Amino acid sequence: MRCEVVAAARTAKDTDGANGEGRAGAGGDGRAGPGGMSPPRPLLHAALALYLDLHAHPELSGHEHRTAGLLAARLAELGLTVTRAVGGGHGVVGVLRNGPGPTVLLRTELDALPVTEATGLPYASTTPGVMHACGHDLHIAALTGAVALLAADRESWRGTLLVVGQPAEETLSGARSMLVEGRLYERFGTPDAALAQHTAPLPAGTVAHAPAGAPLMAGSIAADVTLYGRGGHAATPHLTVDPVLMAAATVLGLQPVAAHATAPAEHAVLTVGSVRAGERGNVTPETAELSLTARAFTDSALDRLLAAATRVVRGQAAAAGAPRDPDLTVTARSPALHPDPALTAAVRRAHEKAFGADRVLDTAPATATEDFPHFAAGGVATAYWLLGTTGVREWRAARSGGAPVEPNHAPGFAPDVRTALPAGITALATAARQVLAPGPDGGGEGPWSPVAHGHVREAGS
Repeated sequence: MRCEVVAAARTAKDTDGANGEGRAGAGGDGRAGPGGMSPPRPLLHAALALYLDLHAHPELSGHEHRTAGLLAARLAELGLTVTRAVGGGHGVVGVLRNGPGPTVLLRTELDALPVTEATGLPYASTTPGVMHACGHDLHIAALTGAVALLAADRESWRGTLLVVGQPAEETLSGARSMLVEGRLYERFGTPDAALAQHTAPLPAGTVAHAPAGAPLMAGSIAADVTLYGRGGHAATPHLTVDPVLMAAATVLGLQPVAAHATAPAEHAVLTVGSVRAGERGNVTPETAELSLTARAFTDSALDRLLAAATRVVRGQAAAAGAPRDPDLTVTARSPALHPDPALTAAVRRAHEKAFGADRVLDTAPATATEDFPHFAAGGVATAYWLLGTTGVREWRAARSGGAPVEPNHAPGFAPDVRTALPAGITALATAARQVLAPGPDGGGEGPWSPVAHGHVREAGS
């Protein structure tokens, strides 16, 4: 996720029972965090081994070849029919059909971030300048664990698992690539529901849901800007048009855009995250480049932010006497994440049963953004929740006025895997069962019915 997640959760209780002391040991002690049963030890060990491998070998967006291969191999071992290179990149799709019934899509992301890891962990990234700083490695491991649980218990459910390994989430381009270029739903069937979870700096062993009807994450527009100047010698600035100064003025001019293009209640954010210009201090370059993101919870607010940013970029170029108009290119756009209220309510009840009600938190809308909403195309119901990753020691220290919890995208981001991984496996498998039909050993009708909510589709659609 472009996920500088700062989850605004209701006050969490101290996690005395959480396994927060060892970062990467699969305890197998029968707990997925207090109140929740842990998956079997062999399954946990397999998921943990995959996590450690992925964390040590991260790959950037668009380059997830090895990561996709590991996921594909694990899904094949579990009996799924696997297809690779779905879309324009390294998309993976696994299908497990288990009789007539609903289809549930389980999604994980594959990509890492251009961040230099500073955790000091023995399994830290071995790839210079690249790190799984957003938890996608944990997502993959938890997904394979959830699929393993379901595959080993096929008598308890009926339907189809559609497992999606999505590349390029951090650039907000992978979901649309799989859906449009890869024709995901045309080739593999439109699911009745799509599920996903995301790591967040909350107590490990907890999950967090948005209140019914509320968005969980903002929509986003990502754009690249090229400013054109006239290069020359630094000693003769009067003979140049300096794009570095133009870029500096543009960045400052963009700072108040969110405040003036939107109402305060719209919670909009505009950030310039990258500025690139020149090679040496004694040479005025020809161009400068900026990368920015705008975030808001409505399409209209995003449109206003983009229009205002465009005016600022063009105005600063004109004021500087640029020899040509700047280029502003929208590289990605994703709508706000609005989980389906009925499905979310059913999943939340299931999580409360699995973990205990005190481990299922409320979260306010975050201005982080995701491209998962694209999987709702055609009216597919979605559920999405946050998965706590912070160990008890770090959480207590932060609450006592010590160092703040390391958030996603930070060089020190280090999930408490001992607790977060089994919780993630349990959370995803439990949610999937709310969509799948009960099998001979599965008991009565689940609390969320695709038929009742108008999401069941004809076979082959």
